[in-house]
Amino acid sequence: MKLGKSEILYGIHPVFEALTAAHRHFYELFIENKQTPRRLERLVALAASKKISIKKIKSTEFNAILGDCVHQGIAAKVSSYPFTAIDDMIAPDKSANSKVWLLLLDNIQDPHNLGAILRTASCIGVDGVVIPKDRSVSPTPAVSKVSAGALEHVKLARVNNMVRTVNMLKESGLWIIGMDQHAKPSIYESDFTGPVAMVIGGEGKGIRPLVKRNCDMLISVPQVGPIQSLNASVAGAIVMYEAFRQRQ
Repeated sequence: MKLGKSEILYGIHPVFEALTAAHRHFYELFIENKQTPRRLERLVALAASKKISIKKIKSTEFNAILGDCVHQGIAAKVSSYPFTAIDDMIAPDKSANSKVWLLLLDNIQDPHNLGAILRTASCIGVDGVVIPKDRSVSPTPAVSKVSAGALEHVKLARVNNMVRTVNMLKESGLWIIGMDQHAKPSIYESDFTGPVAMVIGGEGKGIRPLVKRNCDMLISVPQVGPIQSLNASVAGAIVMYEAFRQRQ
């Protein structure tokens, strides 16, 4: 197994879910040098069963390693997040993609939005999430923390060119649906039951124009209040759950 760069995961859920998912290599587990609280016992036992080195360190050392963050007395030195190849999210045979459901995130630069979106995507069984290499937040430990560890279970691909990826997915039989607050059809007038890739844009600017032009259709979340803009993760959750309802 070839190991890449390492990083420090922190927080009970991210570390536990990374242990459970077993997609990363664990170099060492750090516990704050206090009496092990009951909520950490299962996590520590799991790490011990995998023969992972467990080290107790002082609170001052924790702060030196992690800075100002909510680490909950637990952290782990792990290999970098393992991306999935987009080809592994779809089948080479178009006819086999009839149930594929992907999420394309264009221009999401806030780690809290990415973490929240990935948590929802994991909860409802999205087959894979795609982000661009540029103009996008990376799947950092902070993202794993916000996602409550869901990042560790989601298939996440990173691509060099989102427009090229959109067109490749079209050729593979997927219908590309983009979110746009000015679009006339609402999510409740749209069909999500087939092979679909849903595109959610970033904070403020939404989907980039060239990506938007290559979508098969644009839809919106209906709104009636004075504030005509939803947070990216909230809009994403609404449309994902409507798709989930239809696909059941």
